[in-house]
Amino acid sequence: MRSAGSKGKGFASGSHHWQNFQENPIVKKPLVLGTRGSSLALAQVNLLQEALRASGVDVPIEVKKITTSGDRRSEYADVKETGAGVKGLFTKEIEQALIEGEIDVAVHSCKDLPGRTAEGLAVRAVLEREETSDVFISRDTEFAALPEGATIATGSVRRKRQLVALRPGLVIEELCGNVPTRVEKLRATKRWAGIVLARAGLNRLGLELKDFCITALPILPAIGQGAIALQCRAADGNVASVLARINHEPTFICIRAERELLRLLNGDCRLPVGVATKLDGDALSMRAVVFSTEDEPPRTAQGSGSAGEPEALAGRLFQQLNE
Repeated sequence: MRSAGSKGKGFASGSHHWQNFQENPIVKKPLVLGTRGSSLALAQVNLLQEALRASGVDVPIEVKKITTSGDRRSEYADVKETGAGVKGLFTKEIEQALIEGEIDVAVHSCKDLPGRTAEGLAVRAVLEREETSDVFISRDTEFAALPEGATIATGSVRRKRQLVALRPGLVIEELCGNVPTRVEKLRATKRWAGIVLARAGLNRLGLELKDFCITALPILPAIGQGAIALQCRAADGNVASVLARINHEPTFICIRAERELLRLLNGDCRLPVGVATKLDGDALSMRAVVFSTEDEPPRTAQGSGSAGEPEALAGRLFQQLNE
């Protein structure tokens, strides 16, 4: 299994209770998964458990729900108000539980992870990626048909900057909360023409929203959008061997490139960066857009390279963005 930045480190046998996992796959001590408690986060954990069962991993599983700073509305609002980065607010406490040995695997929405994760931890696997598109959800109007001055809501700076570039006359308002909460806010807020959400979240929650008009948007998704990242202690080779069984290699190659670009940009989700990555056989291609100040045009980059060197491709795009 390829692992971003690992070069084989972290896969040696350790003192964990899966010491002889591959020789004795039936063990009684549980594999403890750490996750946020939102409906979407729990849906992601269910997908992980299904993948483990399908791969023949026969270990008891426990799920530990962890409240993050991002889940506490007051702390999240304070950070948003200051303009500081919010990436990490939804992962910090889960990573701390992993460091302290309270959990064995941290289950993250990949787009929530900052470019630099906590010392001693590593993303060892990802599940197969969902659709990466952002969608416009309205009561009865497609995005292209919105009138001048229409008001739409999103909590993403990346989405806001790209949407305003497409339609300069739009009014953008702030939108927070989990996916069902955002949909209910749309139902209750008549002045909004619509809201913007990730298609992946709707699909994973099984929200068809038949009473709404849903259209895909021609904007670049967030880094890691649609992917579920599985993180463990870097030195825990036993857990890594479990995760290796379910890693979706094509998705992981794309995620390695995207997360390397995020690391180089020193970015979080307050940095307006959109990325589209595509794997076609052994060829990997990537497009990126980065916004800075309101008055400056966006910086763009694109390129292709070998699937065996995703970080190298990210490095070349980073150089383009800084030329």
